[in-house]
Amino acid sequence: MPKTAERDWSAWLFLAPALVLLGLFVVWPMAYLVGLSFTDGSLRDPLFVGTANYERLFTSESFRQVLFNTALFTAGSVIPSVGLALLAAVVLSRTVPLRGLLRSAYFLPTIISLVAAGVSFRWLFHPQGWVNALTSLAGIAPISWLSSPFWAMPVLILVATWKQIGFNLVIFIAGLGAVPTSRYEAAELDGANAFQQFWHITLPGIRPTLIFALITTVIFTFRSFEPVFVMTGGGPLGTTDILVYYVWEQAFGLFSFGISAAAATVLLVGVLVVTALQLWVAGGE
Repeated sequence: MPKTAERDWSAWLFLAPALVLLGLFVVWPMAYLVGLSFTDGSLRDPLFVGTANYERLFTSESFRQVLFNTALFTAGSVIPSVGLALLAAVVLSRTVPLRGLLRSAYFLPTIISLVAAGVSFRWLFHPQGWVNALTSLAGIAPISWLSSPFWAMPVLILVATWKQIGFNLVIFIAGLGAVPTSRYEAAELDGANAFQQFWHITLPGIRPTLIFALITTVIFTFRSFEPVFVMTGGGPLGTTDILVYYVWEQAFGLFSFGISAAAATVLLVGVLVVTALQLWVAGGE
């Protein structure tokens, strides 16, 4: 057997266990999910119903509200969690007092359970919680944050941003470390100010890192379930009912597995489309 063919067989042999696990726990569940979305959802003897589940979804006013909530939650979480993390990384990549302590403090929310975080924030934003106690010092009347159709979504966005910002911070600090310092030195000699250095050196230098952070943050936001489940339960009046919670609610609350599978397929396609768009904008990096 030629050495090239022997190496190919060896490579496939070593990859086989990972490919088998990937097929069993990723590819097969995804294929089963898509297939289930075209049935009535019966787990014992499913009946093929074609596109009826999708037609029911997209003609439902509540599902359109869910899609709007998901888009609002995603945009409201991704933009600050990436932007603030990048700003903090630029500051902490320089010599500042207590830099190591600040890095640890920013990363700490990443290792905290989302359920624990949801319970904590629910307590903080309780009508008798600390947030209202602090705002009352400024003469502001207590607000029922999680019972308000206007304030419930911003609180969820705050939790998602707080949770993700530490992970993005670590990613950006690593990316900034790969940008040669000689570029900044040359820019200073040419009289470039801090903003010009950031725009013309930092951003182009960490472009692949920025795209990676955007993609992972979007995926994290799309799959955020625990804060909604713990803090609002999709309410009030459905204003925080996002897609992943809707999938769970249809499956395990109403036992409409066909509708749930169709909604989950929409979620899967949405993640793939958004990721593909980000890669396309980035030029395939």
